[in-house]
Amino acid sequence: MLHSSPTIFVVDPDPAVRASLEVVIRRTGWTPETFPTMADFLARPRRLAPSCLLLEIMSPLRDGFDLQQRIATERRETPIIVISGQSDVSITVRAMKAGAVEFLLKPLVNSLFLTACADAIARSACILQQEAERLELQRRYDSLSHREREVMALVVTGRLNKQVGGALAISEITVKAHRGKVMRKMAADSLAELVIMAIRLRLPPEPANMIRPTTARLAGAINRTATEFSFAGVSHDSLAVSQPFARTNTFVQ
Repeated sequence: MLHSSPTIFVVDPDPAVRASLEVVIRRTGWTPETFPTMADFLARPRRLAPSCLLLEIMSPLRDGFDLQQRIATERRETPIIVISGQSDVSITVRAMKAGAVEFLLKPLVNSLFLTACADAIARSACILQQEAERLELQRRYDSLSHREREVMALVVTGRLNKQVGGALAISEITVKAHRGKVMRKMAADSLAELVIMAIRLRLPPEPANMIRPTTARLAGAINRTATEFSFAGVSHDSLAVSQPFARTNTFVQ
């Protein structure tokens, strides 16, 4: 479910700190949600809305940095602002390496605290927008047939229709038809836009077995014929086709 109201999550073992931050957050117009431990926060379902997490890293229950890194990895849409009562440089460094976007010392200064939250919420909104766009691209890609995906994989590498046809053992006219369907289904206005879509989808490189299957089969057939001729006293070397030949651009309709 998609929510629109920004949420500020607070994880701090001190109930007085949680209560104080809740008042400030609510007064600013955001929605506060507080938890005594990171485990409690992780047990809460993810919220598809701009958000950030105020995290007291010196948790007495577990290694806070390990859990912080887990949150930063699994919940990218929720940037982490680490808060701590200790000004140890090593703690700051570890927190930033574990994925924090900001480090604030207690007692919190409201102006710095609110600015950090606003920046984190803007970052969260950007991540959510990018993910929504990626999911829409994935939905379009999933609507393609297997052949259309094969054509797209070759087209975005810059191959001409004739080269795509040679690689897939289909006619150039058929390639054009599939290519047109790909452009329509992906809602791409140009080849450049389709290439960008492929990059954003992180499509895998074209499979090796997709390249020129017809010439590979042709080479195998000629080699088998050469073997048969060798039994009749004809030199095998004069007829056999080497593997490099099977990789040439030769295409038989």
